Amino acid sequence: MAEAAARIEHLVTSGTFALDGGVWEVDNNVWLVGNDEEVLVIDAAHDADAIEKAVGGRRLVAIVCTHAHNDHIDAAPELADRTGAPVLLHPADRELWDATHPGKAPSGELADGQVLSVAGTELTVLHTPGHSPGGVCLHASALTTVFTGDTLFQGGPGATGRSFSDFPTIVDSIRDRLLSLPPETVVRTGHGATTTIGGEAPCLPEWIARGH
Repeated sequence: MAEAAARIEHLVTSGTFALDGGVWEVDNNVWLVGNDEEVLVIDAAHDADAIEKAVGGRRLVAIVCTHAHNDHIDAAPELADRTGAPVLLHPADRELWDATHPGKAPSGELADGQVLSVAGTELTVLHTPGHSPGGVCLHASALTTVFTGDTLFQGGPGATGRSFSDFPTIVDSIRDRLLSLPPETVVRTGHGATTTIGGEAPCLPEWIARGH
């Protein structure tokens, strides 16, 4: 019997984001890609119990961090301990990771162009710094989807007003790495609603003009 094709599942978890002395209540998107046998988690945010329940009895291939702000990684070590899955992070975000999980290193590193596989589907790692130095997106061309973490949202780039972020860098990342994807590509974000590459591409001059 042929293996079922990969599907995308979505979970929203709630908690806090803390950086530069501020704390904010946030809702995070947790994305799961897989089939009935195995699954990959993108951004283990806030609630290891809820994410483990969504994984169910499937083999967890990896816990992928789009970046290391605490609200995207706070449940990752606990989920990894429960499931045995590796936690993967771009090394440029290690300083941010260590601020949340001192003494608990990620299991492995992500690199630009790296390909992750789950349920017969490939996800290509795109290094998209700007919101943070090690921010990445995951492009699943077979699913017509890119998971953008906090790099690109409906209506504009991720925030760049805090430590470790830079507005010109995130604009370059979006222009060069994301807006070059097919316009029908669905953008599944770290917070809030989905959008499409074609829907966001015309807004680039406005983002630059207002220095978002």
